[in-house]
Amino acid sequence: MAHVLVVESWVGAMSGLLPRAIREAGHRFSFLTRDLHHYLRSAPTDRPHPLLAAENVLTTETNDLPGLMSFVEDVHRVLRFDGVVTSCDYYLGTAARLAAHLGLPGAAPEAVECAYRKDLARAAMRRAGVPQPAFAVTEDWAATSNAADGIGYPLVVKPVDLCAGMYVRRVRDRAELRAAYDALAGFPVNARRQPRTPLVLLEELLDGPEVSVETATVDGVTTVIGVTDKSLAGTSGFVESGHMFPAPLDPDLARAVGATATAALAAVGLDHGVAHTELRLTPDGPRVVEVNPRPAGNQITELVRRVTGIDLPMGYAQLALGERPDLTPTDTGVRSAAIAFLLPPRPGTVTGITGTEAVVAEPRVVDWAVKPAGHRAGEASSNNHYLGHVMVVDPAGAGARSLADRLVAGLRVGYAEEPAGVPA
Repeated sequence: MAHVLVVESWVGAMSGLLPRAIREAGHRFSFLTRDLHHYLRSAPTDRPHPLLAAENVLTTETNDLPGLMSFVEDVHRVLRFDGVVTSCDYYLGTAARLAAHLGLPGAAPEAVECAYRKDLARAAMRRAGVPQPAFAVTEDWAATSNAADGIGYPLVVKPVDLCAGMYVRRVRDRAELRAAYDALAGFPVNARRQPRTPLVLLEELLDGPEVSVETATVDGVTTVIGVTDKSLAGTSGFVESGHMFPAPLDPDLARAVGATATAALAAVGLDHGVAHTELRLTPDGPRVVEVNPRPAGNQITELVRRVTGIDLPMGYAQLALGERPDLTPTDTGVRSAAIAFLLPPRPGTVTGITGTEAVVAEPRVVDWAVKPAGHRAGEASSNNHYLGHVMVVDPAGAGARSLADRLVAGLRVGYAEEPAGVPA
């Protein structure tokens, strides 16, 4: 039985999926955080938070890497860790550097940091000739405005180091560019109180549907587990509103998408671990949107597991321990699995969400949830603002996406009347 050190976590689905996977693999884990209350505030009301199943809960400043290395080194002498993981993007580089410092398995920290930082990944893929949009990285408004003129409108503005679609904007002209630039400049610290890298990434706007490729790389050899179909919506047009696995692609196109994702991983130097690579299927072929050196979020790994039997969170933990995960698909009896998300129609205080009777009555629904009355909804501007989800399976074919979308379309959000002067 190996001992995994989990350094921070997302508070969403992966905060339960990763601890579950570690235990089901026959291992144990300790959890290390700078702020335990960050997780307790998001704990399920009907059971303890999954992260509290840890053998040890340790608290120290995880944003101070030198101090953290010293702390973990001291604790390691007593508890003896065999691997280090995180599900939170903001600590991927930290976990990789801790593993290297302790002499434990894992990808090279430089490769993990290159994959995570969108500007570094873009530069690495350009050097390797991996298909991607035209782009520019800028430091100030003058350079940003000039680079935008060079790429041409409309284009996409992105932070280089945020997640979940935060501050990703489609801009049509210089005025919208300035608004997006100012909004990003006004967010100098991320949700984990880490100073942000003050760079702006400008990208050519790609036409075509978006997909993601789920992979596992062992000793430099990448296995494509499959391709996930994605839908986008929200006020930015880049909020993920649903996913289906597998994507209903022609086999030749699926192979081309997998090969492009594999080339992207090689370009950033990621030769060990689980990855989630997003691409657009343009008229000129697949183009890489971004590389994520960790399992997919938004419960995509659950869709994969229900269709193939492959548990990517478990594989992620096993690879961090130097083990070789079983990546052999099995016949689960499910041909497609999908999740659809309920986006807030507008900001405001939710009084209730109706229409759940159809969700409860549908036998192909395997998981669902909605926010309770009293929840304060924001704008549908990132993946952090969902009001609920419905996950379904289809034993017969590729019908899971349409079923999930139909059930979510039947949900209705009620809002409280806001006092005068308070935006609804």
